[in-house]
Amino acid sequence: MTEKKKSPAGTYDVIVVGGGAAGLSAALVLGRARLRTLVVDAGEPRNTPSEHMQGYLTRDGMAPAEFLALGREEIARYGVELVRDRVTDVSRDGAGAGAGDAPFAVRLAGGEGARARRLVVTTGLRDELPAVPGVAERFGRDVLHCPFCHGWEVRDEPFGVLAAGPQSVHQALMVSRWSADVRLFLHTVAEEELSDDDLRRLAAAGVGVVPGEVAGLRIEDDRLTGVRLADGATHDRTVVFVAPKAVPQTGLMERLGAEFQETPFGAYPVVDPTGRTTVPGVWTAGNAMGFAEQVVHAASGGYRAATAIVGDLLMSDLDTAVAE
Repeated sequence: MTEKKKSPAGTYDVIVVGGGAAGLSAALVLGRARLRTLVVDAGEPRNTPSEHMQGYLTRDGMAPAEFLALGREEIARYGVELVRDRVTDVSRDGAGAGAGDAPFAVRLAGGEGARARRLVVTTGLRDELPAVPGVAERFGRDVLHCPFCHGWEVRDEPFGVLAAGPQSVHQALMVSRWSADVRLFLHTVAEEELSDDDLRRLAAAGVGVVPGEVAGLRIEDDRLTGVRLADGATHDRTVVFVAPKAVPQTGLMERLGAEFQETPFGAYPVVDPTGRTTVPGVWTAGNAMGFAEQVVHAASGGYRAATAIVGDLLMSDLDTAVAE
C-alpha cells in the first residue's frame, strides 16, 4: 500500500481531505482515471464506536475498520498515495485553472504541505452526545442513534429514547418499528412542549412518555440494564437511543470562502448534485455535506464527486490546449 509515514510535498491533480468511505471512494475513481491523487487522513472516522456497519449491500455486518482497510488496499492498486496526518490549513492563491496549475495549497500538521489542482473535502462531522453519565461510554454498543444502522440487532428489546429536543419524538416513533416496548424519557424537555399531534402519535405507536430528568444509566456486568431518573426511579431498559448534536467539521470550507446553508442539523456547504461547492475547484461528500449521509451514501457521493472532477480537469486541459 502506498501509505506515507511523513507528510508529502509536491503537486497533485487532486487532494482528498479525509479517508473515510467518501474520501476513499473518490480516491478509487480518481486513481483509476490516472490522476495523481493524495488522501490525507487523520484516522478519526465517525463510526469508530460501532462494532459493525449495516445496510451496505455485500458489506452488511462488516467492522468499520475492516471496511476502511480494504478501501485503502484498493486505492493503493492505482497509485493513490495516503498520508496519516491532519490538514490544518488550506488556501486558494487565485491562479488560473489551466493545465499544470495547482491553485490549492494544503498545510499539514506534520509541518509540510502540498498543492493540488482540485480538492475533495470529506471531513465529516462530530457527534456531541447528551451529558448524561454512561451515554458516552456506551455509545455504539447499547446506546445507539440510528435504528436503520442498529435496529435489527436489538429488535424486540426494551428501548429507551433520551429526549434531546423536538426531534426526539420523531426518533421515538421511528424506533417503535423495531420494538413494541419503547419509552420516551423527556429528560430536559417539558411535557407541555409536546404538541397534541405528538401525544396522539406516541400513543398510537404505543410509546410511553416518562417525564423527569435522567440522572444516568444503570450498568451491570458491562451491560445496560436501566435508565435512572433524578428522583431515584429506575426503568428497566437494555437499549437507549439518543439524538446526538451534529457538529459539522467545516473549518476548511470556511477558510476557502464556501457558501453555507442552514439546516435543522447545522450549517452545511451549498453544493450541486455532484458535491461541487461554490468555491471553484472544490467538491465535498459524505457527512461534510449533510447530516443524514450513511456509509453507502458517502461512498456514492465520493464516486459522483470524483467523476465530475475527472471531466472538469479534462475539459480544462482541452480548453487550454485549444487556446495555445
